[in-house]
Amino acid sequence: MKDSGDKMRMKRIWAGVAALGLTAAASAAVAAPARPTPYWASISQDEARMRVGPSLDYPSNWVYRRRDLPVKVVQVLGQWRKVEDPDGVQGWMHVRLLSDTATAIVRAGEAPMRESASDGARTLFRAERGVVGRLSDCGGGWCAIDVHGQRGYVKASDLWGATDK
Repeated sequence: MKDSGDKMRMKRIWAGVAALGLTAAASAAVAAPARPTPYWASISQDEARMRVGPSLDYPSNWVYRRRDLPVKVVQVLGQWRKVEDPDGVQGWMHVRLLSDTATAIVRAGEAPMRESASDGARTLFRAERGVVGRLSDCGGGWCAIDVHGQRGYVKASDLWGATDK
């Protein structure tokens, strides 16, 4: 009698282990990225560490203190993203440090922010190299950009970031 009770307990344990395995597999499928790499992201925190490998066990090689800085995601491994920054530096960031918000950084020495998407449009502001802004639309070689409430159109060629929309 005791043997059949032990067998039933073992079957329940194995059934529980199998259910946990299926749940883990389903969670991994949900966490898998829906889009192919590379794709654009931006830093979502005031401070974000880039690591040399995809784990907290790896040391940081850079600490970014620039929310909205655009990065290009070049590889995905679980909850970690291998990213490239505007200077070409690559490393790993946890997905919670990143956002899908479309941003760009000015790469030209100075980029006029115009009233409309045209070379002849009135210049509203001038954005210096290194200025980061949020993009709302890009097309026809121009991007609508918002830099802390100052809005205008900048040539896409003067920017690095999510300009290939």
